[in-house]
Amino acid sequence: MQAKSSSQKTNRVTQRDLDVKIQFMEGVVRRDPNYVDALQLLGDHYTQRGRFDEGLNVDERLARLEPKNPLVFYNLACSYSLTDQFDGAALALEKALQLGYRDFAWLAKDPDLKNLRAQPVYRDIQKKIRGMKIKVR
Repeated sequence: MQAKSSSQKTNRVTQRDLDVKIQFMEGVVRRDPNYVDALQLLGDHYTQRGRFDEGLNVDERLARLEPKNPLVFYNLACSYSLTDQFDGAALALEKALQLGYRDFAWLAKDPDLKNLRAQPVYRDIQKKIRGMKIKVR
């Protein structure tokens, strides 16, 4: 029998902690299905745990509840990217940009958007972003 490394133990503890947080937030959302802050935390926890389809469901729900929130649509784009739904990811990201999302540096390196950035549809988004950037002198 092989001894478990400290990183394996830490990883297991982290996963267990996330599972507890997920269970708690699921309970909160069951009691108040429109509690936006709780839904955002739940979606984040699902994604951290690798439960991307469940995270996508939460983000779609948030987009209906918060139709003018650029961060909600950015997160929706991330969820679509993580589930290899690139047309949905591109549309959600374009909507986030229309609504005012401007953290272009993070967008360019966000690991959740890695799959989308590899797609041809992302080139059009890059062109739009370049057109939106204002040079400060």
